[in-house]
Amino acid sequence: MMATSRVALVTGANRGIGRAVSDRLQTLGFQVVVTARDAEEAKRAAAALGGAARPAVLDVSDEDAPARVRDEVGPVDIVVNNAGIQLDWGRPPSEVPVELVRRQFEVNVLGAWRMCQAFLPGMVERGWGRVVMVSSGTGAFSHGLSPQTPGYSVSKTALNALTVLMAAETAGTGVLVNAVNPGQVRTRMRPQAERLPEQAAEDIVWAATLPDDGPSGVFLRGRKVVPW
Repeated sequence: MMATSRVALVTGANRGIGRAVSDRLQTLGFQVVVTARDAEEAKRAAAALGGAARPAVLDVSDEDAPARVRDEVGPVDIVVNNAGIQLDWGRPPSEVPVELVRRQFEVNVLGAWRMCQAFLPGMVERGWGRVVMVSSGTGAFSHGLSPQTPGYSVSKTALNALTVLMAAETAGTGVLVNAVNPGQVRTRMRPQAERLPEQAAEDIVWAATLPDDGPSGVFLRGRKVVPW
């Protein structure tokens, strides 16, 4: 795969895991589209990467934004659905405000869904593409859904289901769609975590650059397939 001929787009790329993923992809020679909800933050993040990095304003909860960005930036070969929010830590399932659950679904699930609808058809038409869903162990039945953050947990379970559906639809087209559990990573969401964003980015970028005979429709942790 010639990285210099491929374009990679990362959502929520202005900080944390998204920024580290963008940096790693840039280092490997990909043309990176750095997206953020705020235009100035997107510009700063792209400028910090240098090279061919381009900024784009993208709020995945905006129904029209993914298609608008697609029309602005042109063909994209890799999409890393990293943008995500957690709003309900410490709220038990029986008491969590449904509005918080709805807002998390809007970003964590529907945002990724919109991105797939905007960019997957072009990948299929060109016969090559990679989509990575940045998921969580809290969304895996094999790991155990977290009652400490119920809306977030269920949203990641739904994201895993979306991964399977999109992979099934694109089977045999040259497009691979997978989910990655990066573990607990030191970000604004988990400031006390020991794992650094740069470490998580290695696994995510690995999934984003799988060879043509790589897996699709699987859940990855530490570059190994794990149960849903």
